[in-house]
Amino acid sequence: MMGEPGFTSITSLSPQARGRIERLRGTFQDRMVSKLCIVDVTNDREANLVLWNLLPQLSRRFAVPAREPSSAYRLIPADFNTDEVFCFKYQRSVGNGYVVCLGGHNMQMVPTYGRLNSVKARIEIYERME
Repeated sequence: MMGEPGFTSITSLSPQARGRIERLRGTFQDRMVSKLCIVDVTNDREANLVLWNLLPQLSRRFAVPAREPSSAYRLIPADFNTDEVFCFKYQRSVGNGYVVCLGGHNMQMVPTYGRLNSVKARIEIYERME
């Protein structure tokens, strides 16, 4: 899905980078749990309020300025169709009788006049979120 609009994923390949993330998660978990115990939180709503108040303090303490302060976001192309990108895509072959199998279901295709024979053709099926 990320490759279609031209995005690339940058993963942490070094053990040092992974260790920093794990230590940071551990720090947050330790601090959050102890902070919630100190203020005697009894439900989710109270916990969310405490955590939202704690985030600015943690940001001031642990924030690191960006190496490049400019925005890394790119503009969305005008021809970008979210319905065609954010969906499940399946490659299938059309069987005899214009039947396509997907997820234990057999779907009958309507023969088109633009193509004489669709049997054994490779097709792509989009399963959209709605």
